[in-house]
Amino acid sequence: MASTKPKADLDWGNLPFAYHKADYNIRFYYRDGQWSAGELVSDEFLSLHMAAPCLHYGQEAFEGLKVFETEDGRIVSFRAVENSKRLQRSCDRIYIPRFPEEAFLDGLRQVVRANSKYVPPFGTGASLYVRPLVIGTGARVGLGPADEYIFIIFVTPVGPYYKGGFTPVKALVVEDFDRAAPNGVGDCKVGGNYAAGLGGGQFAKEKGYPVPLYLDSREKRYVDEFGTSNFIGIKKKTYVTPASRSILPSITNKSLAAIAEDMGMKVERRKIDVAELGDFEEVGAVGTAAVITPVNCIHYAGKDYRFGNGESAGPVITSLYKRLVDIQTGVAEDTYGWLEEIE
Repeated sequence: MASTKPKADLDWGNLPFAYHKADYNIRFYYRDGQWSAGELVSDEFLSLHMAAPCLHYGQEAFEGLKVFETEDGRIVSFRAVENSKRLQRSCDRIYIPRFPEEAFLDGLRQVVRANSKYVPPFGTGASLYVRPLVIGTGARVGLGPADEYIFIIFVTPVGPYYKGGFTPVKALVVEDFDRAAPNGVGDCKVGGNYAAGLGGGQFAKEKGYPVPLYLDSREKRYVDEFGTSNFIGIKKKTYVTPASRSILPSITNKSLAAIAEDMGMKVERRKIDVAELGDFEEVGAVGTAAVITPVNCIHYAGKDYRFGNGESAGPVITSLYKRLVDIQTGVAEDTYGWLEEIE
């Protein structure tokens, strides 16, 4: 049963993964040691002091999650509690006061309800992307944490992250670039990690590879992660993904691993030697934006490592992708309790 609620006049089936203005965002302010109540606003812009620590010292963290319209017309968020917990871990690492989980979830509900007409209709392949972010705003010149902060949640309707959708891409191991230091903040969702990855990503694209793959910064021997996504490899009914302190703990990866176990697969989180690439039958880049992007080729040290038949995703990755998307959109029963309905 499709939703009867009015929708924005958009070409839902051809949406890019890009910002599209919605009607409202929600903002919370941290002053004098406490967070304010949420305020829905239509303004897309911020007024910041030029000495705000987010501008000078990178004191900011963010998240990304999705909201879907299900087959029976409900609006649901996917594993938002996990996003709240991950944001709190990021904030702890860079000395931002934690934003409370219940306030996070309530703010999400408010902003989605206020923008319900931008939740793409079921069956279009699109979703409502949700971006929570927190920035240090209190003016400060010396190095140190801010004394004031803004927490914002904005939403935007999006299509597939890659133009081809669920089609294989090529990746390049970028040995001359590091995304994060071994004991740095690679496991936090902070802007500095992504800025540090821009050079490697551009280098890969200039060589004809849409996706960069990073090795560990210490030994340049072990697989860390793709530019915007975790690495998974499929080998002999085993789901393998790196164990590293320098990579983001992907909620999508965690969800797919649970599904893989229920499919009868063994799940391994361990170091993956780059020399092991040739042993994998299928490889995927996994994250919120794309869910799974199949990888049909990884170029490393002058050699191409190929996966699947080169033109379409392998059977295991295809099954994992379908099962997760079916749960997100209500086609399959959510036996894990991952969805929260937003009335």
